[in-house]
Amino acid sequence: MLRVLRECRRVGGGGGLVGGIRQMASGATMHGTTILSVRKGEKVVVIGDGQCTMGSIVIKPTAKKVRRIGPDGKIVAGFAGATADAFTLLERLETKIEEHPGQLLRACVSLAKDWRMDKFLRRLDSMLVVCDANVSLMVNGGGDVIEPNEGVVAVGSGGPYASAAALALLDVDGYDAETIARKSMEIAANMCVYTNHNFVTEIIDSKEGKLESQPSEDSEKDPEKPTQNNQGQNG
Repeated sequence: MLRVLRECRRVGGGGGLVGGIRQMASGATMHGTTILSVRKGEKVVVIGDGQCTMGSIVIKPTAKKVRRIGPDGKIVAGFAGATADAFTLLERLETKIEEHPGQLLRACVSLAKDWRMDKFLRRLDSMLVVCDANVSLMVNGGGDVIEPNEGVVAVGSGGPYASAAALALLDVDGYDAETIARKSMEIAANMCVYTNHNFVTEIIDSKEGKLESQPSEDSEKDPEKPTQNNQGQNG
């Protein structure tokens, strides 16, 4: 027990036990949204829902939580968590990308180091999915930069549902990356009360490095759903 208390004080700084536990668990925080990336063949798809909440209220059902970043627009990022925190991290990531052009993994590792060690950045509450033509990554505040083995990565409260569905559909003949991503997000939106059916999709052609953009669309009307009571504006 004393060892745990010392570790909490070491990690949490002046926050004591509560601050230490919060910081140690920051990498496992669940956010009320679903962001999914599927890589199959020559296509990489990043798709996210549009539900945006403030406290217990849905303030926007068509938020755009998947967007292009980088000087050439050939990198796609999606976020789950507090919106202001996510934009701060995306701005920092774009700076890292400019410092390490063509090296997305190195840029994300550099961001994760700053996010974990900087006393201001470590308070930011968000999770990122970042993809280019070569690599798909998940980055969180615990200092983790994870590249999936099978080309599927998801974050947010609906992430486990979307990820499981996508992995099950990967080997289905005739299903490309976009089809898998959309079917998986439909399943996640049907199961997760914090995810709606207003999807925003970005597609990367990994062979040519070209990006295709598809706007948000209403695949169906959602019934009223309870929303996650997160602090601030969450994606």
